[in-house]
Parts: sequence; C-alpha cells; structure tokens
Amino acid sequence: MKSDVIVVGSGIVGLACAWAAWQQGKRVRVIDRDPFCVGASIRNFGFVTVTGQGAGDTWRRARRSRDVWAQLAPQAGIAIEHQGLYVLAQRQQAKVVLQELCTRPEGQDLQWLEGQDLQDRAPHLTMAHLLGALYSPHELRIEARLAIDKLRHWLAQQGVEFQMGQAVQEVISGAVLSGGQWQQAERIVVCPGPDIRSLFPAAFAQNSTQLCQLQMLRVQPPDGYKLGAGVMSDLSLVRYRGYSELPGAQLLHDQLRVECRQALDHGIHLIIVQSADGSLVVGDSHHYGQAMRPFASREVEDLILHEMQRLLCLGHYQVTERWTGIYPSAQQDTLVREVLPNVQLVSVTSGTGMSTAFGLAEEVTATWTAA
Repeated sequence: MKSDVIVVGSGIVGLACAWAAWQQGKRVRVIDRDPFCVGASIRNFGFVTVTGQGAGDTWRRARRSRDVWAQLAPQAGIAIEHQGLYVLAQRQQAKVVLQELCTRPEGQDLQWLEGQDLQDRAPHLTMAHLLGALYSPHELRIEARLAIDKLRHWLAQQGVEFQMGQAVQEVISGAVLSGGQWQQAERIVVCPGPDIRSLFPAAFAQNSTQLCQLQMLRVQPPDGYKLGAGVMSDLSLVRYRGYSELPGAQLLHDQLRVECRQALDHGIHLIIVQSADGSLVVGDSHHYGQAMRPFASREVEDLILHEMQRLLCLGHYQVTERWTGIYPSAQQDTLVREVLPNVQLVSVTSGTGMSTAFGLAEEVTATWTAA
C-alpha cells in the first residue's frame, strides 16, 4: 500500500491537508481512528470567521479559507446557511475598537452602521441600547456537523482514499503503523486534533499546548425569526486578536472586567448563527487544562443566554441541545513542525480550524514543491 501522502486525522485540518495535496496531483490516503468525525470539527459554529482574526498570517489564512469554502461547498453539496457578520457595540469603547479596525488593512471591506443605516440593513438588530454595528461581508456559515462528512465523501469521489475506524499506532519517516500493518508514503501529515498525547506528544509539550473546552447551545427562537448573518458582541472584542490588539481594546477590557467579570472568568464571548431549521447555535465559553471534566455548567449556560438576550431580545426561546467541544490551545495560532524527515505535525491551536485550515494546508503543501 504505497501513497504519495498519508494524512493522519480526518477533522477539518486533516481534510484540508488532503485537499491541498490532491490539488497537487498527489495520491492521498487519510487514516482516522473513528468511523466518522466526532471531534472539534463538528462541535463548532460552522462559522468561517475572517473579521477579528489576528492580523497577518491568521487573517490571511482565514480570508483564503473563506474563498475555498465558497468554491468547495456547492461542489460537495454543502449548503451555505447565511453570509456576513454583525459585531454589535453595546458600549462606547466597543464602538471605538470597531471603528479602529475599519482603519486597518484588514478592515478595508468592513462598514460601520448606526442609526438609520443599521435600521435599514438589520432592523431586528436595532435595539435602543446598541450604539451600532460593524458589518463584514466575508463570513460564511455552514452546518459543521453535516459539512465535514459531506466534504470527506466528496474528496473520496475525487480519488482520495479513506481508512476510517483504524487507529495509527506509530509514525516513522516513510510509513505509518495502522491495524498491525505498515503503510508507506513519501510524506506523512499528522493532524491529531485535540489528541495531543498519542503521536508526538513532546512537540505539543514543547509548544506549551493545553486543551480548551467550550460549551455551546442550540436555541429555538420564535417561529419565523430570521437572523440573516452571524452576530458577535462586545465580549468578542477582548478574545479575538484582531480586536484585542487594537489600541482601544485595553480600556474595553478594563470596563468589562468591572461589568462582566463572571463572563470573562469563564472565557465567554458571544457568537450566534442560524441553521436551516431556524434554530440558533449560541456560545461559547473557554476553560483550559491538561484534561477536561465532561460536565456542562448551568452557570455558564445562564451567562451565555443572558448575553444572547441582551443582543437579540427574543420574546421567548427554548434550549433544545447542549454540548461541549475540546480543541488544542497555545500562544501561537498554529503548530506546524517537521517532527521527522518528511513527517509534519499540523495543528490549529487557537480554535480557528474551520476558519483557517484550508489556507494553512496550502502553505504546508507549498513547502513540498519548494524543497
């Protein structure tokens, strides 16, 4: 069994690397220990987020990934549920930060809306306590729990080989051990998602990688409610580097520490997106450690729902699903390392895999032709 490239892991990072290698005409095999995707790649918003990503490499990868998603989604039968993003400002200092972003290169396609402009564009988001909104046209929303399997099946139709439900026990230069057999390939890409201990744990330890657990909800709003685009709040401006590194962000953070200390202590920032059935995916929180307890917190849920209601003012709603997700987290947004000759470890360590994986994968595979 000889391939040009073996990819270990079929989450979004693994699939993106398989796609990028296939684009180069490589014979690609993907091996995953689970029969289908069960990890972070299906437990997120499915929100391909460009605005607010860290300036430089992460923003550029997100911008490119957004374009790849737009290209691949119709080919793979993946529905784009809605497009765009409104970041709603509830505080004057949040407005300052958002308007600062508009002056940066990353903000050239963004638009600040307030008053009648916001009323005309998004009347359902025009509340008396909101000072305005930053609108971005870049973002795409897909249903993550469906999109990953559809993308995998589409890649299989293009000739990428998948071996699902088969764990990889060992990786050496030129081969992987899986199911008691060695499988050979010129290049191997290891994309283990949140499993930072099974393969090359020393690389993750040297990168000070830990786990981040998030808590999310599915909410049924009143019948006929139409969101139209993704929504974020002031709390997002102190989490996403594209906002938090702006000059005005520290003053906003200080204000939020006084007004929303509990939310910040639980790493809560608000994202709301809508699914085809009208339900809203709402979250999320962030807790860090080397291992995470599997229990969802009622306190965290109440804080998330409180922030949701501050922004949307839904007349009534019902929580229909609750879940947690885990992803690797480190100071840098990515970990890309040649751990053995022609063996690369590729991990998104910032919770931005859906938003940046395709751009990152193109960079990784581009080094093969340059070498």
